[in-house]
Parts: sequence; structure tokens; C-alpha cells
Amino acid sequence: MTPKPRISELHGALTEIRRDLHAHPEIGFEEHRTSDIVAAKLASWGIEVHRGLGGTGVVGVVRGRRSVGGNRAIGLRADMDALPMEEANDLAYRSQTPNRMHACGHDGHTTMLLGAAQYLAETRDFSGTVHLIFQPAEEGLAGAKAMLDDGLFERFPCDAIYGIHN
Repeated sequence: MTPKPRISELHGALTEIRRDLHAHPEIGFEEHRTSDIVAAKLASWGIEVHRGLGGTGVVGVVRGRRSVGGNRAIGLRADMDALPMEEANDLAYRSQTPNRMHACGHDGHTTMLLGAAQYLAETRDFSGTVHLIFQPAEEGLAGAKAMLDDGLFERFPCDAIYGIHN
């Protein structure tokens, strides 16, 4: 199955995940619930899971089933932390935690990477390895540096890394 139809099938479940993460935001280096959810989802899809990088960071490893094309590795990165601010809206899934809010879209970033992870794990229709990097503490607390200091790229070498931020 090509990605678009399968991702469309996952839309409802991914929306639930994002809304849950949005309702339960955690600031930098406190993303315990979020990292538990990420690790559990990855493991449920048969993805190798590594925890504790940079404190609450998670790395999933998906190996492709194709042998043609070499053994390159890429990293796909999402940030997980929220901001220390009140949410001022009436959404059904608004923040349940005082002075915590996903105002920068990291709930969406985490969910998008989980969607990609599920699709990649189901198909494994690629050669090489994909490292799924769920970064803590992006908002001014140097979570990326903490992951690097914990040996991120020594343990999970990447030929290229892709990430987003809005």
C-alpha cells in the first residue's frame, strides 16, 4: 500500500494521540508520560526502543527489509516538550495541566513522527535504517545537546537527519 491511503486510515488514531498529548503537556526534561506513550507505541509496532537519551528522550530503530541500495541510516526527529504557559481556549482537549501548553505544535510533531513510525514498521519497504528521534526539552533547555552528550550519534549514526519546527 502506498503511504497516502495508509496514513489516511491512521488519521483517527493519530488525531486521538495528538489530542491526548495536547491535553497532557509536559515541559522540558519532564516529558515522562509523553516518552512512556511514545515508547509503548513504538514497541507495539515491533520497533526497537531505546530510552533515557538526554533524560526523557526516546529513539526507535526501524530496519528496512530491502538489501538493494546499501546500509545507509537516516534520522527523523520530533520534539516533545510543551511551554510553561496557560492555554486560553475551550477545546475539548485543552491542557489539563496548569501553566503548561503545547503552543508550539510539539504534540503534532510527536504525532507525525509516530505516524511515520507505524507506516515504516508495517512496510519496511526500504533499505538501511531509520532512527526515530524523539527529543526532549527543545524549548531553550538544550535537549538536543543532552541527547548528543549521551552519545546519540555514536549509538545511532545517521547519514542525514530530517526534522521540522513551526
